[in-house]
Amino acid sequence: MVTAPDEAHVVDDLLRTPRTWAVVGLSTNRARAAYGVAAYLQRLGHTIVPVHPSAPTVHGAPGHARLADLPAPPDVVDVFVNSSRAGAVVDAAVEVGARAVWLQPGVHDDAAVARARAAGLVVVQDTCPAVEGRARGLG
Repeated sequence: MVTAPDEAHVVDDLLRTPRTWAVVGLSTNRARAAYGVAAYLQRLGHTIVPVHPSAPTVHGAPGHARLADLPAPPDVVDVFVNSSRAGAVVDAAVEVGARAVWLQPGVHDDAAVARARAAGLVVVQDTCPAVEGRARGLG
């Protein structure tokens, strides 16, 4: 679900325009959804930045332990963490100047979504960039 006026346009714009995506929860674990989604985003031409406490290099992209450690604000923060941690990630996304947050299916925090929207961020939730992109014939 997209929480912005022109929902289809917002998702299309995020997926079709090359951007920097900070993928929070991305590790080298190939069995995790974040691993495949990050590879898909790269195939679409996006730059990925792994954000994980152990800061691994994933898909050739050097990782960072926290969003605050990134050298520049990401365009999109893709949230692959448990709902109980999502609020802190969304707040960090606002703090670092991200333009959008994307909460993966099963990641819910209505209060954090409201804070992000109040700060002017675009919020996409309860869907996956890879699912949305493939539905649009991308990659």
